[in-house]
Amino acid sequence: MHNHGIKWLLVIKTHMNMADRALCADQDRWAYQLRWTVSRTGFGARHYRDPRFDLVRELEEVGRAFTA
Repeated sequence: MHNHGIKWLLVIKTHMNMADRALCADQDRWAYQLRWTVSRTGFGARHYRDPRFDLVRELEEVGRAFTA
């Protein structure tokens, strides 16, 4: 690909990234304030995760170990 074409692709990618972050900025900020993890999964798509569910999973596993 020509150098000119590579530069245009970089410009487009940069603007898409900026638009993606702007689109989800409020939700991301809210999730970070709640101390959730945020994974970008595509343009305008996020996976938000509350780490407290790790504790629930661990407690369930401990409970199964003691009842078995």
